[in-house]
Parts: sequence; structure tokens; C-alpha cells
Amino acid sequence: MKAAVYYENGGPDVFRYEELPDPKCPAQGVLIDVQAISIEGGDVLNRAGGPLVTTPHVVGYQAAGTIVEVGAEVTQRAVGQRVTTVFPFGSHASMRAVGWAQTFVVPDSLSIEIASTIPIPFGTADECLFEYGKLSVGESVLVQGGAGGVGLAAVQLAKRAGATVFTTASSDAKLDRLKDFGADHGINYAERDVVAEVMQLTGNRGIDLVVDGVGGAVTEQSFAMTAYKGRVMMYGTSARDFRKYDLSNMRMNKTIVGVSLTPEFATARVVEMIGRHIADVDAGALRVEIDRSFPLEDAGAAHAHIESRNAFGRVLLIP
Repeated sequence: MKAAVYYENGGPDVFRYEELPDPKCPAQGVLIDVQAISIEGGDVLNRAGGPLVTTPHVVGYQAAGTIVEVGAEVTQRAVGQRVTTVFPFGSHASMRAVGWAQTFVVPDSLSIEIASTIPIPFGTADECLFEYGKLSVGESVLVQGGAGGVGLAAVQLAKRAGATVFTTASSDAKLDRLKDFGADHGINYAERDVVAEVMQLTGNRGIDLVVDGVGGAVTEQSFAMTAYKGRVMMYGTSARDFRKYDLSNMRMNKTIVGVSLTPEFATARVVEMIGRHIADVDAGALRVEIDRSFPLEDAGAAHAHIESRNAFGRVLLIP
């Protein structure tokens, strides 16, 4: 198989496009002919500084394609089915072997490219808003970085749940587009004081629920504008700023939760939830925005495009 690999952590230029042995199909797994790879924020962070589980290492959480082989102990999947897959590494390749439980069947009416983008962003957004955020109708939600994958999912899910949705982005053009996804208020963090803007818009009350995958100074802003009994859901550190926090702004019965989809991924609850989001995207009730697709051999350029913060929505690799 062909794969985008690296031998050491670093910038996007560490990628090499190489031929590797095809992965073996596990007894309780499936082998996938990959047709679309959705690059996640965690893929970028892992390339920059995560563990190299394999040598050379193939990074990547999400990929979708067609099953070409099923393991001897698998009855739940069949050759020829289209599936989208999630696993801690191995997506940046033309073939992928995963356990069958890490796969979700893709409806015939849904494009494989769209399907590749759904499980982690929508699953993470759902966990932040509902399982741990306990969002109620009429509350306010602030989505930090609304133009990303989790951000776009969270804006839509929060709006559909009856929330007033605030979001941030790096340009007015992105904020205008986010209105189409359900954002009520958009704040350009490159030009405006986000905390002051939010407090003005909320009459100094603050936000009930903040969804924050950025970290660093942005998370300090999240703490500063949380309302009484407000909650901050921290699901990532895309800013790569791992500072220690002053939590004095989190008095007044406020809550911080570090959210990770991974420990819950195999539970019946999460499997059902992700399947529901796939069905909703297929039916047009939720939307996925694909910013740009790159050939797999241009994985470095694709990662650089994500790191430029110019993307709106998902960036794909196509083997």
C-alpha cells in the first residue's frame, strides 16, 4: 500500500510518501480499501509531537472506504460494505485494518468523502454539549473556533437544541459563513476582544456553556466569560499552549470538564449516537463542509493548509 509516513516528529515537511506492506486483517477486524481520509486536529498535533507507535509511523484517526476482507471471527460486516473508520493511528494510507467495532456502515446515498469526516467531530461535539455539558433549551453556548470540524458540528447541534449560539473565528468571512450553520453571534478573535464582546452581548452575564478545543490563552478567555453555574468543556489543545491556569475566574459554582471521546468510543451509547449523526448528515438534517481535498502524496501540504488556519471545515486526503 501507499502511505504518508514520517520517521520523526516535526512540521509538515517530515512526511514521506512510501510503499509499505499491506496491513493484515485481524480475526475480529476488517481490511479497508481507503477512499477518503479526514485529517483531524489530533493528527496534526500527533505529527508535531505525538508518539511514533510504528516505524515508519502512519498517523491519523479517520478514514473511509470499502471492506475488501473480513476477519475469521467477524459476522457483523461483509466484503463490499462501505464504512467509515476510527482508530488511534493509521489513516494516512491507501489501506487500513481495524477492528470491526471501529467501523460505521455508510448509507449508499452518502458520499464516502462526507462519511469520512463524521464520527470524531460530531461525536466530540455531542459529548461536550449533552453528555458532559448538560445543555438545556434557552441556554447560551460559545464555540471557540467555530470553523473547524468540531466547531461546525457544535454550532449546528447547539442551535438545533434550542441554544443561543456564539462562536469565534479568525475572519469576518468565516463568521458570515457560520451564520448559515446556526451561529447567532460571531466574534473575530483576530480583531476584537472576545471577552469584552461576549460580556457586552450578554449584558455582563456571560456564557452558560463554552466548547473549547484551543487551550492556552483562549481557554483563559473561556474561564473569564463563563456565567454563574457555567461550564467549560475542554476537548483539545490546538494552540499547543500547555500553560498552567489561574482558576480564580471559575468560582461561583462553575465547572470545568476535560472531554475525550476515546474512553467512551466503544460504548453502546456512543455507537448509537455516532450512527444517528451519520443518518442525520445523510438526510440533510446536519451538514459537513469540505474545505479542500489533497492527494495522499501531498499530506504535508494538507497539514500545512490546516495549520495556516485558512481552512473552513474539513481537509481531506484522497489515496
